[in-house]
Amino acid sequence: MSIRHGLLALLERGPRYGSQLRTEFESRTGSTWPLNVGQVYTTLSRLERDGLVAQDGEDDQGHALYSITDSGRTELRSWFETPVDRSNPPRDELAIKLAMAVGAPGVDIRAVIQSQRHHTVKAMQDYTRLKAQALADVPANRDEVAWLLVLEQLIFQAEAEARWLDHCESRLVRLAEAAATDPEPEVRTANRAPARTARPRTRR
Repeated sequence: MSIRHGLLALLERGPRYGSQLRTEFESRTGSTWPLNVGQVYTTLSRLERDGLVAQDGEDDQGHALYSITDSGRTELRSWFETPVDRSNPPRDELAIKLAMAVGAPGVDIRAVIQSQRHHTVKAMQDYTRLKAQALADVPANRDEVAWLLVLEQLIFQAEAEARWLDHCESRLVRLAEAAATDPEPEVRTANRAPARTARPRTRR
């Protein structure tokens, strides 16, 4: 998640202070990825160091305001225009868990899959309910539209995960069936010739 670019996008709308940026970021994303104020000010300090934002006085309550610079706008435009890199995906805990569970002693991997599927389907249902509630009130501003986009991404992601879990279970079932039908390999004693059947002697 790029907090850096998210804050730049909010600052393009005008000067903001730290707590205000946090509130607007969470409003735009439906608090899906909550921020703390320390995280916001740490990011602002780095943006200021890089010349992408600058302090811009104070408001009436004495809050230090930040504004985006021309370099910040250039950085933001580049972010919007550049596809998100998928060639180096982040570590996925679920994929790692299943990979490690395969063949692990004492682990029923099908039980692991079923437990995760139950959780994933429940999350998908919760997201779908939230979407229905959001649609019941016609989105009136861009923050509400942005929240709908985030919700729909979460729904699609949960649907894809549920399908992947079904695929994993099917593959494990096929592997187990194949292993059960494989013939036992013939065992021979090393360096030992097969026994010959004795031929009966004939009398002359």
